[in-house]
Amino acid sequence: MPYEGSCHCGAVAFTVDAPVPTEANSCNCSHCRRKGFLLSFVPEDAFRLTQGGDNLQSYRFHSNRIEHMFCTACGTQPFARGALPDGTPTRAINLRCVPSIDLDGLQIRRVDGASY
Repeated sequence: MPYEGSCHCGAVAFTVDAPVPTEANSCNCSHCRRKGFLLSFVPEDAFRLTQGGDNLQSYRFHSNRIEHMFCTACGTQPFARGALPDGTPTRAINLRCVPSIDLDGLQIRRVDGASY
């Protein structure tokens, strides 16, 4: 069942053609900790940007392997572009940007990104 998400102002929107996640990653790296992300990873081909490509700007840090995408109007980061360790293109969905998801119902997996 597909689900949809967006930035805060609605300029950037996306659809994910995958089951609604029941788990999320909460990472303690300097970036994720400050932003409060709850992330779910999906294959690149399951993700479709439906509007706002012109409103996106990227931010990279540390190893520069993940392209964190944010809306230039409101600053919200609804997703990131990256690859799995085997090189498979993936998207990291910020589940806080998916209104239909019950965040309190998610099983949270702690990730020690600060140690990478």
